[in-house]
Amino acid sequence: MLIPFLNLIFHAEDIKPITEKVAFSIFHLKDFFEANFNNTILSIIQQYGKANALLFICGLTVTVFFIKNIFRYFAVHFLAPMRTGIASNIRQQLYDKILSLHVLYFSENKKGDVLTRLTNDVQEVEYGILHFLEVAFKEPVTIIATLVTMLILSPQLTLFVLIILPISGFIIGKIGKTLKQASANSQHLQGVINSLVDETISGIRIIKSFTAEKKLSERFANINQQHNKIGTGMIRKRDLSTPLSEFLGICVVVVVLFIGGRMVINHTSPLSAEAFIAFIVIFSQIIQPAKAFSNAFYFIQKGLASLKRIEELLHEKNKINNAENAAVVDVFTDKIEFKNVSFAYDEVDVLKNINLEIPKGKKIALVGVSGSGKSTFIQLLLRFFDVTNGEILIDGKNIKTITQENLRALTGLVTQQTTLFNDTATNNIALGKEVDFSAIQNAATLANAADFIEKLPQQYETNIGDNGIKLSGGEQQRLTIARAIYKNAPILILDEATSHLDSNSEKLVHDALQNLLQNKTAIIIAHRLSTVQFADEIVVLKDGNIIEQGSHLQLMQRNGEYKKLVDLQQL
Repeated sequence: MLIPFLNLIFHAEDIKPITEKVAFSIFHLKDFFEANFNNTILSIIQQYGKANALLFICGLTVTVFFIKNIFRYFAVHFLAPMRTGIASNIRQQLYDKILSLHVLYFSENKKGDVLTRLTNDVQEVEYGILHFLEVAFKEPVTIIATLVTMLILSPQLTLFVLIILPISGFIIGKIGKTLKQASANSQHLQGVINSLVDETISGIRIIKSFTAEKKLSERFANINQQHNKIGTGMIRKRDLSTPLSEFLGICVVVVVLFIGGRMVINHTSPLSAEAFIAFIVIFSQIIQPAKAFSNAFYFIQKGLASLKRIEELLHEKNKINNAENAAVVDVFTDKIEFKNVSFAYDEVDVLKNINLEIPKGKKIALVGVSGSGKSTFIQLLLRFFDVTNGEILIDGKNIKTITQENLRALTGLVTQQTTLFNDTATNNIALGKEVDFSAIQNAATLANAADFIEKLPQQYETNIGDNGIKLSGGEQQRLTIARAIYKNAPILILDEATSHLDSNSEKLVHDALQNLLQNKTAIIIAHRLSTVQFADEIVVLKDGNIIEQGSHLQLMQRNGEYKKLVDLQQL
């Protein structure tokens, strides 16, 4: 369109009709369009005058670009759900991976770093890699079409362009590579920041009571400054892409102008002045897609660094897996048995050669000083860890041969550290099960939680805040007991389950638990004498070994470790 336009402006009188018919061919595109366009323009000039011919060319140009941008919009419109969908799928895979990973992973890795991979890293992949994919699908069409047109107009000048452009691309690439490592460092520091903020929010009462605000502020400022320094460098390198690509692009244009201009002046090329100007204008169209590639290259370096961090989490091997053809066990009928069970963590023995039988319906209390292995005993039974030696059996089946879902469905757990979710009281009690409101009310009543729940603004549908922050410590604990009651599992595990209750609530909950435990098998960890003395059997652990077993009266008469714990008021 541009060449006839220039011909119309500069050589209107010289435009001659092309009588020879030119067939459409990929190898004669220039001649085909020139013949048809010239004849059309000449016809318009003859019938309506030069001004109207100029108007036709301008109107056609606007129409072509209007159609181009309609298609451009629809391309983005239909690509948008793909772009957000990929990011959403990655985020879902990461969350599902977090749910499936073994418990020890979260002891060995910062929670904030895991959170950063799920949020910031996924966002970087969306902005970086998916933006690059958009560019990679769209811009090559423009670049190829432009290069084909340039080749048709002047193969010699196009050859110069193809030699010079890769040089500028190489320069941009060298700078972009440094961005990848900087991005990885930035995301790591973001994870450290997230961890510190999470720890601060969780421990705000302790921080204030120890007046540690200044120290923590200084620590945060140090990490934040490092993150700021890396971030500033990344932004500077990224923002260098646009001016650098533009400068290198104009350098290429100047070289083409100089070489092509000399060819036209010296008549060493069949290219006319109008065709040369058209060549320059068409060549300028390749600069924007090339610039988009250079910008996308910077973003993809950041995206690749984040993708690597995401893949590390997705490819993390789960140390606790279901066995092939794992059994589905829905009922507990006989006994739990620990046979020669030992467990070591980081080459430190935690439990040593434990042998213990817990028949169905029996209540076992585990006692001992901190670090004696009581909590590990429970976590091995729930298969949060696997035993180092020996085996744990339920109804004669090794728990490694039972699906983890079935194994844990057989147990109800109440821990000393309450874990509640930012949700309603109903959903916290029904965690993992379908909601049966009457059963929820019954569980809350048995756990002595119904009274305070019914006083909440929306009763059972009241949101209790992060980890139940809107409730007192005793109320939180009673809600977790209600959750275990609602689950109605045949095996109950109580790990300091009444430690946060006041005397009145403790008595009521104990009465409820006594009724609840009549047909249950229970493993109870407690330091309070009132909790353990009614157990069928008390097991005393010390340094990972079972050193005493028996009822409260039997162990007191032996004058051993249990009596020492009672006398020292550790029970």
